Amino acid sequence: MLIATLLPVFPQEPPRATIRIEVRTDTAPVAGAAVTLNGISIRTDQNGIAIIALPLGKVEVSVSKEGFLPAQASVTVDEAREWQVAFEVQPQQHREDEITVFATRTETRLQDLPTRVEVLGPEEIDEKTMMTPGDIVMMLNEMGGLRVQSTSPSLGAASVRIQGMRGRYTAFLGDGLPLFGQQGGGLGLLQIPPVDLGQVEVIKGVSSALYGAGAMAGVVNMISRRPSPEPVHEILFNRSTRGATDASLFLASQLTPRWGASFLGSGDWQQHNDIDHDGWADVAAYSRGVVRPRFFWDGGNGRTAFLTGGVTYENRDGGTIRGAVLPATGTPYTEALNTRRYDLGSNLQFIVQKRYVVTARFAASLQDHDHRFGDVRERDRHELLFGELTARGTFRRNTWVVGLATERDVYLPHDVPQFTYRYTTPGVFLQDDIEIAPWLSVSASARADFQSQYGAFLSPRLSALFRWRGWTSRLSAGQGFFAPTPLTEETEAAGLTRLVIPQPLVAERGRSASFDLTRKIGPASFTVTLFDSSVRHPINVERGERYQLINLAQPTNNAGLEFLGTLRKAPFSATASYTYVHSRQFEFGERVDTPLTPRHSFGLVGMWEKEKAGRIGIESYYTGHQRLEENPYRTESKAYVLFGFLAEHTFGYFRLFVNVENLTDVRQTRWNPLLRPTRGIDGRWTVDAWAPLDGRVLNGGIRLKF
Repeated sequence: MLIATLLPVFPQEPPRATIRIEVRTDTAPVAGAAVTLNGISIRTDQNGIAIIALPLGKVEVSVSKEGFLPAQASVTVDEAREWQVAFEVQPQQHREDEITVFATRTETRLQDLPTRVEVLGPEEIDEKTMMTPGDIVMMLNEMGGLRVQSTSPSLGAASVRIQGMRGRYTAFLGDGLPLFGQQGGGLGLLQIPPVDLGQVEVIKGVSSALYGAGAMAGVVNMISRRPSPEPVHEILFNRSTRGATDASLFLASQLTPRWGASFLGSGDWQQHNDIDHDGWADVAAYSRGVVRPRFFWDGGNGRTAFLTGGVTYENRDGGTIRGAVLPATGTPYTEALNTRRYDLGSNLQFIVQKRYVVTARFAASLQDHDHRFGDVRERDRHELLFGELTARGTFRRNTWVVGLATERDVYLPHDVPQFTYRYTTPGVFLQDDIEIAPWLSVSASARADFQSQYGAFLSPRLSALFRWRGWTSRLSAGQGFFAPTPLTEETEAAGLTRLVIPQPLVAERGRSASFDLTRKIGPASFTVTLFDSSVRHPINVERGERYQLINLAQPTNNAGLEFLGTLRKAPFSATASYTYVHSRQFEFGERVDTPLTPRHSFGLVGMWEKEKAGRIGIESYYTGHQRLEENPYRTESKAYVLFGFLAEHTFGYFRLFVNVENLTDVRQTRWNPLLRPTRGIDGRWTVDAWAPLDGRVLNGGIRLKF
């Protein structure tokens, strides 16, 4: 009786119910989702299920996971039993969620790759197309860590340096194929129009494990635009105040349920420009035509095929303008280059035993050059033949790729036959991407190449992706090689007639490592990257007492830092980038800075954009001091800042645009002449270009889409 009397005095445990939460997408359970019930947080297991016991009453439930839209629900629990609540969450429609990267061969989403890949999407490509419709130079030059360096002031040739490494180490691919051959100093960059590009992928650092000898600094993979269900017809016309005219036509259509096709036709012209009135063309004249059809086939069940061909004709002329002479000789001097390039490439993919993806790739290119340096003529032919067969599959958490590849690179100079080479390089490679844990993924790859002249090379690469509480980090390291050729940035500008190679060259060996850290805070994203690379037995062109090509005794080193910050909050976006590169090489017994490599570069871009209205953008870029060589006027360049402005307005099918580059009219010739007082040992009459030569440029035009 006493116990019965006292029981109501003590509090009793309220009845509880079991809440079973299931979180799924439309196809699979969602593991690791954060589930909050009346302020208590738990996570779903690998089956997407979370279970908790709660007192009876109203229960507020919320579900969240990175990459998915949040979900909420309210449940009135009035009985002590198991209650089941199911959520079907939807992926967030972030632009990066739609980006699939092809350069790493696994066709994985950008944010899931252990290897860091930077991607330019359709919006950025569209913006740069309005600035320079005739080539991809500006598009690449405004990416962090990349610098487009002018290699021939007389003809305007350029090469891309990735994190301070020479341009010849960068592999340029079209849809994963070496359609543009081995570009050497980089005239080919000026012959690739961006109008038909849908995506550009850049891998920085030694990538020989992925693509062999030509990728010791990195890879630039240009993905073409695919036909969509709605036909695409685009016409662009552009004209600049420096006498440039660009006209292009792009067509894409789905011909049948299985067949699609696209076509690019482009014509580009440029007039001579003697901006500083010294009788020498600061901007070379050219006329160029490009035709490129593409065909796409989708047979279903993973069977696809791709076929492309291209023809490029260009005549480029520089030197003294009509009626002018060189002050040192009293006679005219013409530098010219005629290019004829033909290429063919294909890609076939099919499924074997419903488990393995087999891909066959093929590419061939033929390029003829007719180069004139005053009274010296150099004609040559470049031939490239490429074939590759790969198989891809999955095993538990692994995605593996194995493959065989071979490449034949031939250079036939008619007038300087001593520089002829024929390289055949078969190779085998293996890649394995494994998801060790939700917060850790690793990619390991290795390639063995058997170069016909320089022997066998092993190129390993290891990358890792870490995720932790909203932070993302990648660590990469690799080793590669480059088979030396007489084609360098310097010989692109001066030719080979005066060049000597005093002793046989040896292959260059490169190593690189990088570490980056990324954080997203609402609409803002920040990435910091540390990098370091070195090249042993680097090829160097000496232009002192002799014009000669040699291997340096000591390695070159590049170390530095990149920062990239983006803010996207429609209709505004902003990007800030900073690159620090400390590049050193060993010359004449001492360490010196690598020429034409600024230590500090900074960029700031702002954009306002509405789909049916247009866009307005402003940009500013700072380039720091650079060491100069064989320049009689100075040993170090000036730092300079460039400003630009872009505006576009849409009128139905028409889009009018105007773009101003270099608003403050920065020009190298404002500080020193471009012409040398005497001819260089290599035969050149100009110094290297370290700042803009064309000054302020305004261009505008019209785009028609229907």
